[in-house]
Amino acid sequence: MSQNKQPAKQQKISAKASGPQAHRRRRQKGMCLGDRPVLEPNAAGVDVGAREMFVAVPPGRDEHPVRVFPTFPEDLNQLADWLVPCGVTTVAMESTGVDWIPLYEILEQQGIRPGLANARHMKNVPGRRTDWHECQWLQFLPSVGLLRAAFRPEEEIGAVRSLFGHRSELIQAATPHGQHRHKSLMQMNLQIHHVRQPGSRLQSQALSLR
Repeated sequence: MSQNKQPAKQQKISAKASGPQAHRRRRQKGMCLGDRPVLEPNAAGVDVGAREMFVAVPPGRDEHPVRVFPTFPEDLNQLADWLVPCGVTTVAMESTGVDWIPLYEILEQQGIRPGLANARHMKNVPGRRTDWHECQWLQFLPSVGLLRAAFRPEEEIGAVRSLFGHRSELIQAATPHGQHRHKSLMQMNLQIHHVRQPGSRLQSQALSLR
């Protein structure tokens, strides 16, 4: 009797272990970061600062895979020249201001594909509190496909966008400038009167009040 019940219990236990719950547990376990496949082996990371650039290349590409460069144009060119022999084809950058724009343009001229990462996404990554470790995370995350670059138009489209943006700013600033001019004329005791002369367009006449 006991011999017949023992196999039945074992069958129930094995059925529970191989059921949907066990499959769900295995699926929720996932994989660690070290087991993720490398999708972009030639990725580098740059932590952009106002005074210094912390740059990290893949391990084994250079004797010192992490370097620090100042933000002068000559130093930015040296940064790009260092990435080329290291075999870097794409660069992940993080910046909270506009300091990334000069380096972005220099990398594009060197044939390297830069990508600007969202600083809010990087804040969700635990650990790494120094810029030295930050650039290494920026190098690792895009290499395994865990970091998405922000949208950045091409050079020609970017120039047109800048032109239209400057035009809209001038249009918005036209009204305050007109008010400032009118106030200045009033302080000089001058008033502008618009009169229409026969056969001519609307003209302005300045009358001095004494």
